[in-house]
Amino acid sequence: MVLIIAVAVLLILVYCYGTRTFSYWSKRGIKHDPPIPYLGTAKRQLFFQTSHSEIFDEMYWKYPQERYVGYYYTNTPLLILRDPELVKRFLATDFNYFYSRSFFPLHGVPEPLMNNLFACDGNLWRFLRQKMTHAFSSAKLKAMYPLIISRTEKLQQLAAEAASRGTEVDVLDLMARYNTDFIGACGFGLDTEALNDENSMFKRVGHRIFHTTKRDAIVMFCKIMMPSVFKSLHYFSEFIEKNMFELIKNIMAQREYKPSGRNDFIDLLLEAKAKGNTAEYSSIETNLSEGPCLAELELTEELMAAQVFVFFSAGFETSSNSSSYMLHELAHHPEYQKKCQKEIDEVLSRYGNKLCYDAIKEMKYLAMCYSETLRVFPPGGFLMRKCQKPYIIPGTDITLDPEVKVVVPVKSFHKDPLYWEDPEEFRPDRFHPDNMAKINKNIYLPFGDGPRKCIGERLGIMQSLAGLAALLSQFSVAPGKNTVRHPPLDPSVFLVQSALGGIPLILVPRKKNL
Repeated sequence: MVLIIAVAVLLILVYCYGTRTFSYWSKRGIKHDPPIPYLGTAKRQLFFQTSHSEIFDEMYWKYPQERYVGYYYTNTPLLILRDPELVKRFLATDFNYFYSRSFFPLHGVPEPLMNNLFACDGNLWRFLRQKMTHAFSSAKLKAMYPLIISRTEKLQQLAAEAASRGTEVDVLDLMARYNTDFIGACGFGLDTEALNDENSMFKRVGHRIFHTTKRDAIVMFCKIMMPSVFKSLHYFSEFIEKNMFELIKNIMAQREYKPSGRNDFIDLLLEAKAKGNTAEYSSIETNLSEGPCLAELELTEELMAAQVFVFFSAGFETSSNSSSYMLHELAHHPEYQKKCQKEIDEVLSRYGNKLCYDAIKEMKYLAMCYSETLRVFPPGGFLMRKCQKPYIIPGTDITLDPEVKVVVPVKSFHKDPLYWEDPEEFRPDRFHPDNMAKINKNIYLPFGDGPRKCIGERLGIMQSLAGLAALLSQFSVAPGKNTVRHPPLDPSVFLVQSALGGIPLILVPRKKNL
C-alpha cells in the first residue's frame, strides 16, 4: 500500500512538473491550443513532423482576429505576434526588453561556439557587434569581391558539366557548394574545392549545423526542461566543434595571429583584436548589462573562433536556399527569367563581359527578383526574442514575465493578403523603386529588424546575386520531371527554411554560349 501511494505521489509530481506553466496564457486571456504535458503544443516540431516555420505559420492563420497567439514550446510560453505595430515594438522600439534571441537556453554556461554574435546577449553582444560592424563596411565588401568572382567562375564550370549530361541538377546542392566555396575563401582564406568535392569537410560541417538529428533533439529537450541539470551538454556535436576549432586555430597560427593582407574574415577579426578595446556603443544598447563587464572583455582566440563559426553557418544555408529558390521561381516564370538575362547581358557588355562589384550593383531587376524571392521564401521563416524584464503589451494590461519568448512569424507576414496583393504570386515588380514606399517595413523582414538585424545582410545579398548572375549569364533553368512546384520544407532544419529533397531543375546552355 505504501509503495502504491509513493508511486502515485511520484506520478502526480512528474505530471505537475511537466505542466507547471500551462496556465500562463489562459490566465492572461490569450488564445492558444491545449498543451500536452512536457511537449506543450510543440509535439510535431519535436518529433520532426513539421518545421518550426510551418507551425508558427499555422498558428498565425488559426486565430485571424487576434493581435497575438499563445504557444508552448515544451514548458516555455511563446507569444506569436500578428500585429505589425507590435513587431516594431518588440524588435526595435522596446529593444531593451527583448535584446536576447534566445534560440538556445544557455543557463549562464554557453558552450564555446555559442559565444557568437548571433547567439550571445548583453554586454558580450554589444562588444562583438561593435568589433565586427566595420568588417561589413562597403570598402571591406568591395575588397572581398575578387574572391567572390573566382568562385562564380568555378560555379559556371560545374554547371556546364552538369548541363552536358542532360539530366536534372539539384540547384540547392549546386548553390550550397558555391556558397561553401565562397565562405572558405572570404571567411578563411582557403580554397575549399567545395565545388569539385561533394563530400568536402566544409560542406559536411555546414549541412550538419542546420540539420537536426535525434541526438540534437534530445539535447535541446533536456536543456529546455531542466537547464540547470543539463547545462554541461552541448548543442553542437563534437564533430562540429572539433573541426571548426582545429581549422580556425591552425589558420591563425599560420598567420602568427597577425593580419595577412588577404582581406578575409579572419584578417578582419585579427585587425579588430590589434586595435584593442573601444567603447563606442549606440544609445539604444546602453541599458544592456547581462554578462561580463565591458571593461573586462577582449577578443580572445576562442571568441574569434566563435565569430568565424557564425560567419560560416549564417552564410551557408541561408544564401543557398534563397538563391536556389529564386532559380526555381524563374524556371516557372520564363518571362521574368528572360528579363533578368537581358539585363545581365546588357550590363556585362559594358564591363567586357566580366562580373565585378559595379556590374552587380547595376543589375536592378536581378535584385528585384531576389527581393521577391526573400518575400516568397524567406530563409529565416521566423524571428525569436526573449523577454528580459516585466513588459506590458502596448494597449493592454497584460504583463509578460522574464523568460517568456516572442515569435515573429516572418513567413506568415510575407504571405498575408492584408499587406500584399496576390501574395502567393511571384511578382518582382513589387520591389521596383517606384513601389518601395508601399511596402510595410514592419512585415517585410528577410533579415530581421532593429539593433539585431542581420549584420551580414549586404554580404549575403552580394554573394547570392553574383552567383545568380554568373549562372543565368550562361544557362537558362527549366522545370524537370521531378520538380515540385511548391516543395515541402525539411522538418529537420531548425533555424531556416529548406526544401525537402532539394530543388531539381534542368540547366539549358544559352544559345549565345554554344
